[in-house]
Amino acid sequence: MAVDEVDRAILDLLRRDARTTVAEIARTVRLSPAPVARRIARLEQSGVIRGYRAIIDDKRGGSLEAFTEIRLAGSTETGELAEILKDVPEIQAFYTIAGDPDGLVRIRVDDVDHLQRVVNAMRRTGKLTATKTLISLYSWERSDDPPTEPA
Repeated sequence: MAVDEVDRAILDLLRRDARTTVAEIARTVRLSPAPVARRIARLEQSGVIRGYRAIIDDKRGGSLEAFTEIRLAGSTETGELAEILKDVPEIQAFYTIAGDPDGLVRIRVDDVDHLQRVVNAMRRTGKLTATKTLISLYSWERSDDPPTEPA
């Protein structure tokens, strides 16, 4: 499906706030609401928009975010590991990446002890040969408000 400049503007507005009304989007992209609604429906039906979700400020709950680099055991396939990792609620995302390491796991936990338990559980699967964990000190995502200096 071709995505044009107006579609990209609509997607950017929805990425910033999925609750933006069709009327507000229409004003911003300078179209009437009906064509905007049709474009959004087309983007949803074609799979460009896969869904909508709430963005939770995990920092307010005192949680810790970490990234663990993983190296797969020789015969382990990424799909096999993904199947195991999807059942661990602390694991927010799993990425296969080019180069060394083989993958990257994004983890959200309560504290360092909780992080250690999650990493140990991944190691016990027997599907990894090595891990390296990095703790996030500050983060900003494109969908957030503009970045500010960390406190």
